Amino acid sequence: MALTPTATRDLLARLGHQPKRALGQNFLVDGNIVRKSLELGAVGPGDAVVEVGPGLGTLTAALLEAGAEVWAIERDRNLHAYLEEGLAARYPRALHLREGDAVEVPLAGLPPERAPAAKVVANLPYSISTPWMDGVLAGPLPARLVLMLQKEAAERFAAEPGGRSFGAISIFLQAAYEFGPGHRVSPACFHPRPEVDSALLHLIRRARPQVFAPAAKALVRRCFQQRRKQLLAVLREQAPDREPACRHALAAAGYSPTVRAEAVAVPAWIRLLASLPGA
Repeated sequence: MALTPTATRDLLARLGHQPKRALGQNFLVDGNIVRKSLELGAVGPGDAVVEVGPGLGTLTAALLEAGAEVWAIERDRNLHAYLEEGLAARYPRALHLREGDAVEVPLAGLPPERAPAAKVVANLPYSISTPWMDGVLAGPLPARLVLMLQKEAAERFAAEPGGRSFGAISIFLQAAYEFGPGHRVSPACFHPRPEVDSALLHLIRRARPQVFAPAAKALVRRCFQQRRKQLLAVLREQAPDREPACRHALAAAGYSPTVRAEAVAVPAWIRLLASLPGA
């Protein structure tokens, strides 16, 4: 059961722990949101589930009670010790808890062979949302992700072409996952209460997900770093010998040579990158 705000404050006081803003420590205190997370993730007995930043273990406990086998990574040493003595001791076979940085270990040590059937259910700190997602998208890809994100991060992941929020991570993510029904989350669902709204983002792996090679990702990022320039001009600067292939791919997708990176839709990016040898 989710902790109430009062119970959360009392527990933090007993632990002598001050929530760390730098680590995005806003603890979930709403049982309805916990239940919604498990519902969107379709979490059931025997599922392999990854959790990032379990904190006080509210979501972790719910996942374990649902019968899931959980791989969780916690960066905060004090909270890791608290979870090790509590939940990990109670669920020695079902909870695989490690201390560390989720950006370095995006799937918390989940065996790679289990990743294609696995799910991620996590309250993701804003500061690591993009680099963590980039790590996940390197593959192998989990089947489903249910992510609690600050509204700005959720909008960046789900952004459509033509807006300032649309960028490289939007392309990488949307090439691999499609969006299921999500859920808005009020600041009142957390302690301490954040100053912004959050959202549960629900991602389902595509039937044919696209995983971009590192060179292709680097090229897309350079295009968005110069988003005010015409896309073809940026590509010409990076690889002059590829200009004819780029021009042909853009024309085939219905785009003018003067188009900018942020106006090109994800399917066209996939075709464009496929036309570039070595990208």
